[in-house]
Amino acid sequence: MARQNTPASHWTDGVCRANGINIHYLRTGGNKPTIIALHGLAGNSVCWSPIARALEQHYDIIMPDARGHGQSSAPLHGYTYQDHANDVIELIRTLGIKSPYLLGHSMGGMTAAMVASRLGLAINGVILADPTFLSAEWPHEVYHRQLVEQHQQMLTSSKEALFKADKAKHRFRASAIIEHLIEARLQTSLQAFDVLIPPNPEFDELIRNIYVPTLMLLGSEGVVSAETARALHRINPDLQYKVIQDAGHGLPYDEPARLAAAIHAFLKPKTAAKPRLQATPGMFSMRAAYAY
Repeated sequence: MARQNTPASHWTDGVCRANGINIHYLRTGGNKPTIIALHGLAGNSVCWSPIARALEQHYDIIMPDARGHGQSSAPLHGYTYQDHANDVIELIRTLGIKSPYLLGHSMGGMTAAMVASRLGLAINGVILADPTFLSAEWPHEVYHRQLVEQHQQMLTSSKEALFKADKAKHRFRASAIIEHLIEARLQTSLQAFDVLIPPNPEFDELIRNIYVPTLMLLGSEGVVSAETARALHRINPDLQYKVIQDAGHGLPYDEPARLAAAIHAFLKPKTAAKPRLQATPGMFSMRAAYAY
């Protein structure tokens, strides 16, 4: 039997060719509504394991490694959010996924919002878990340099030392997920941190151009404030938001049960809802996505 919080033995381990690189993914499988789960910076597909195990009875969950992460290719260049979004769109097209839901955490949340703004009604809904919706004034370049320096230092440390430090910092986080995160960080290329270099997507414009039900899940101590969420709801009334109390940015790692319950509660009525609206030809379709 698979250990809790680890990939189950019946999950598919596959590779998809997208935009000239290999995108590795895990997939829970089954003839069920599909969720494409996009991890954050320095994460990988395995980091979704607690959420996927909680939801796989009801959903077919596809968990790709972003370029420069996990077992996917790590090209020397091409780490903008546009590049990440292009990879997800190509993954959907290549695997023949019809009407998926998008789930994204942190960097994956911004990527999911960009994909949703481009695919329109070709997707069924979006869940954004504390996405990197940061103001233009936020010091992206300084943070980029700091993270690269930290990553370089981390590569010289032993896994035992990294585990001890992470466990002290996140004492309530499950040991298995800490191990997954350490392995994911060790697999992350330095170039992957280029996603933090400006210019950054105008997230309010992305939200304005999403035409399907959207849920934003925030940690009360996370990156996105409730004030920002309220402002985005005014821009797009189809966006709902929920604040998970006593939680920070690491929602999938620290609060997997509450996060999975919120995701299922949001999606459950929609999986049995009326047939979705047909995409407007040439505007809301996979074909339209390649015009960007």
